[in-house]
Amino acid sequence: MKDKNSLAHTMWNCKYHIVFAPKYRRQIIYGKYKKSIGQIIRDLCERKGVTIHEANGCPDHIHMLVSIPPKISVSQFMGYLKGKSSLMIFDRHANLKYKYGNRKFWCRGFYADTVGRNRRQIQEYIRNQLREDFMGDQLTLFEEYDPFTGQKNKKK
Repeated sequence: MKDKNSLAHTMWNCKYHIVFAPKYRRQIIYGKYKKSIGQIIRDLCERKGVTIHEANGCPDHIHMLVSIPPKISVSQFMGYLKGKSSLMIFDRHANLKYKYGNRKFWCRGFYADTVGRNRRQIQEYIRNQLREDFMGDQLTLFEEYDPFTGQKNKKK
């Protein structure tokens, strides 16, 4: 019963694994913006009554395990989250407006999957996503110049 939530006449347990990315999968989430973007997403989820069970900001995408009340559809919530967070990110970090014009910070789509009894495995996957991404990066070739900025990349 502790996993169940309730509204006036409804008991519900709706958990979703959601993945979404910045436009062109630019690796902007890390660095000085990760903490700020995380706070914006937490605030917006709280306003809609969405509970974040697990979340992780990878360099070029975000994983979230959330409980969304049944009165809100997943696509409705994602439209709200991505739209409002874009505006808030650009208001907080005005210099990004010039890099990513038109106030479009996130790419158009998202991935959503329902979570049943495998909640713990998905939470573990989200927690370990950074380590898996790092191991995958070790297999890729080093690009000397960043294709988006034209600046020389540093070797890790």
